[in-house]
Order: sequence, then C-alpha cells, then structure tokens
Amino acid sequence: MLFNELRLHGKLAAKRHPMYEKNKIGKYIMYASFIFWGAYFIFIGIGLAKAISTEVPNMEAYHILNSGLIFALALDFVIRFPFQKTPTQEVKPYLLLPVKRSRILDFLLLRHGLSSFNLIWLFLFVPFAALTVFPFYGISGVLTYSIGIWLLMVFNGYWYLLCRTLINEHIWWVVLPIVVYSGIAIAIFIPKTGFISNFFMNLGEGYIEGNLLAYLGTLAATVLVWCINRKVMTGLIYNEINKVEDTKVKTVSEYRFLERFGEVGEYMRLELKMLLRNKRCKASLRSVAMLVILFSIILSFSSTYDHMKSFVQVYSFLGFGMVILIQLMGFEGNYIDGLMTRKESIKSLLTAKYYIYSLAEIIPLILLIPAFVMGKASLLGAVALIFLTTGPVYCILFQLAVYNHKTVPLNESITGKQSMNTGMQMLISFGLFIVPTTLYGTLPMLLGQTWAYIVILIIGLGFTLTSPMWINNVYVRFMQRRYENMEGFRDSK
Repeated sequence: MLFNELRLHGKLAAKRHPMYEKNKIGKYIMYASFIFWGAYFIFIGIGLAKAISTEVPNMEAYHILNSGLIFALALDFVIRFPFQKTPTQEVKPYLLLPVKRSRILDFLLLRHGLSSFNLIWLFLFVPFAALTVFPFYGISGVLTYSIGIWLLMVFNGYWYLLCRTLINEHIWWVVLPIVVYSGIAIAIFIPKTGFISNFFMNLGEGYIEGNLLAYLGTLAATVLVWCINRKVMTGLIYNEINKVEDTKVKTVSEYRFLERFGEVGEYMRLELKMLLRNKRCKASLRSVAMLVILFSIILSFSSTYDHMKSFVQVYSFLGFGMVILIQLMGFEGNYIDGLMTRKESIKSLLTAKYYIYSLAEIIPLILLIPAFVMGKASLLGAVALIFLTTGPVYCILFQLAVYNHKTVPLNESITGKQSMNTGMQMLISFGLFIVPTTLYGTLPMLLGQTWAYIVILIIGLGFTLTSPMWINNVYVRFMQRRYENMEGFRDSK
C-alpha cells in the first residue's frame, strides 16, 4: 500500500514539475530509442541463433550462449554507467509522517529493480530462445529461460547500483569492480577447466528446465546485494538529510594563479571549486573519466572496438564537457540571485566556463596516448577532434544557457528530486554524438584521412577563434530571458 502511494506521489511530482510540459518531446525520444534498441537486439538475437547453429553444429546453440552469459553481464554493467543514473527519492517530506525511513529506501530499491532497463536484454534472449530452446522444451522452456535471464539482469542492476553509489562517494571504490572483473577474467582464461563457462552453462540450462535451485540461487544473490545496497544507502541518506559534512580538509586550493585573469579568472576559480568539491559534479566527471580510461585501454590493447574507433574517440573528447554543459546554468541556479547582482557577471561566467572546458580537452588527449603509441588512433585526428569540440560542439551546448532554467542540486545524489531533462537537451545530446561520429568516420573515406582531419580542424578552428562573438550573443539572449529563467531556477530548487 505504501509503495503504491509513493509511486503515485512520484507521478504527481513529475506532472507538477516546472519542466513537465517541456519534457514531452523527451519522452517521445525515449520511447523511440527504446523501440530502436529493442528492434536492434531482436535482430542480434535472431542472427546469433542462426550463426551459432551453423558454426557449432555439434552443440546446442543455447549452451554456447549460456556459457558466455558472464560477458553479457559485464557488458550490461558497463552500458549502465552512461545510460542509467542512480535512483533518487525525496525523503524530507515524509520525515514528518509516521513512515519509516527504511520503507522509503525499500521503495527506491524496488523501483530500481523494476526498471525497464532490466528488460532490454530480453529483446535479444527471447528471440534467441524461440529459435533454439522452443524446439526442445516448448513455450514453457522459453518462458522459464526468459524469467531466469531477467532475474540475472536485476541482480546485475543492483550490483551496478552498489558500485556506482560507492564510486560516487569516493573514487577509490573503482577498485572494487576492477578486482571482481579481473578475477573473473583470470578464472576464464587461465585454467583449462572452464569453471566460469560451465557454471553459467549449467545455470542457463537450469533456467530452461525450470530448476528451482537455479532460481533460488539467483534470488539469494540478488537479496544479498539488495541488503548491502540498503546498508550503504541508509548511511548516505542520513548524511544527506542531516547535512553531515567532511570537516577533515587536508588542503584548500585557492587557485591563486588565476587571479591574473581578473573577473574571468575569479569565475574560473568558482567553476573549478564547483567541479572538484560538490558531490554531483565529481560523480559525473568520475564516470566519464573511467569510461574514457576503459575505452583507451581496450582501444590500445584489444581489437574489440576497432570497428567503433570513431565513436570511442568522439566520446572521449566530447564526454568531459558535455556531461556538465548539457545542464549549463543548472548548477548556478542554486545561487543565481547572487550572480545577477553584478553587471555582466554572466558573460564573465560563460567565458570562464568556455576556457575551463576547453582546457579540459587535454585530459582525454593524455588518456589516449597508449592508443597513439599502438597506432590505433591518429594524433592529427585527435587534435582535429579537440577543436571540433571546443568549436561547433561547445557553440551548440552554450546555447542551452539561454533555455535551461531548472536548478540542479550540487550534492544530493539519493535524497534529491528526480532529474527531468528537456526534449531539447536530449535531442542535442543525441545529435552531438551522432553528427561528429558520422563526420569523423565518413570524411576520411571521401577525402582521405589526412585531408579529412585537416578539414575538421579548419571547421573547429573557425568556431574556436570566433568564440568571443557567439559567447556574447548567448549572453545577450540570456539577459533578454533573465526574469523567466530566474523564476524557473527558484521554482525548481
């Protein structure tokens, strides 16, 4: 009963949100994306069934796929980082009611477990099972197998949630998934017994046969991770609600070297402090940094992403700026009244942001050095991507400063309001990945690699060198809408 009430409250809160009317396009985009990826996974499932049956005729296709379930779980874990946020639930309004805090946390975890993200893999496994399992076990085998796969994905979702929550609190927790997956890799590739593949092959067959022990084992593992998540989040919720701060500050950097740049330098200091001291900003940057490092390692020492070089390099350079700039002025909404008290402070702020995120492009350049050394990436192409990012991409992202008017919390990661991106933000995010990736991948085929990178570099330099002009244009348009935007920032605090 309480869970249903909390669900209804969440729906009402979404409808009453200032961004609700502007988010309808975003919903349609989300539905279209879900349909696209569902169709894509169905195609892969059918293709896998036919390919495995042809290539390995002496074994059943579902045995082969089940033996590789661990790879599907690892891929699912990685995919969740850019596409699935940690769940949030407003807790403060319920503290005045006779409702246990633990019950609200249970609802948060239950909502995460029932997320539609856990269903996406069924678009692959159900068609595969229909072609390979159905002839031997009938519809009941397909059904029980699908339920088992769904339970595995729910378990994997809670495992991801635990890692993501801990990493958001402290970057050193990234060691946990690294150690776990390194141990699994060692268990897979070093022993000749094939313990991991045999275990998952038997587990998958147990799902198909409706073996109660297979389901109970998966449920037990899921409950265990649930309890660990519950324990961890209980402490975090207490800290966030009671505003418990870490008072053990070892060093305080004032970035005094930026004082020579005057007012713009002061706002550069403000931006750096916001990024490096506030939980939500740090968590976003950590996630992007980990993905870029992972992509760099795989691109340098493996052929796994050789067919996706363009996407990997574009994501590496776009990710650092886009993760913050897509919500441009949203974090500043927490103190927008103070910013508006000084003449042209917003223009200085926008200029400072542009300098900071342009300089941040050095980070992915350094992280991709192994790929340059191994000959998997071009240095000229990387430089072209840097200026493509600081030029056309940032020019488009900075237009959002005019239209964004939703305040984004600086620290609340669990007890804050549910995020609600606008359709414009989602369209721009999607377009800024697709267009540069397509351009970076197709131009070399038309002009040759060197000339293609030179053309991209010239385009990027054109926008980069004219940045003072379009930043001033953004500032003028922002000031024309300042009262509407300030009202939105206040309403969404």
